[in-house]
Amino acid sequence: MVKIVTQLAVFIENKPGTLAAVCDVLAKEGINIWGLATSDTTDHNVVRLVLDDPDRALEVFEERGTLVVESEVLMVENRNQPGALSKIAKVLSKKKLNIEYAYLASHPGDVRGLLILRVSNPKSALSALKALKI
Repeated sequence: MVKIVTQLAVFIENKPGTLAAVCDVLAKEGINIWGLATSDTTDHNVVRLVLDDPDRALEVFEERGTLVVESEVLMVENRNQPGALSKIAKVLSKKKLNIEYAYLASHPGDVRGLLILRVSNPKSALSALKALKI
């Protein structure tokens, strides 16, 4: 499975409890987190989220005055084995598509994992990866 999804980048203070507050807001709204990555600086943290209802989450964050940026990313279900990411990266490289950032996770015993990719051209990357049949 490869598809283009909406990612929300939520800007929060870099201090104890702020990530918990973000997760609490989502939980209260019944919004499930499929993917999450953080990137910190001295004074703030960017929480990148792939959610089951990004439109509702965007409304909720904006109602609270939280700075949120939307972007298109690829959500890729791939094999949890050595070389799986290498194959994906090579296909994108051959098409001259840059991977701007990526995050993934899987349980060691799982056959498949979930990869989130921010790429220079999501539609072209989607087409290239669908042909790969990962």
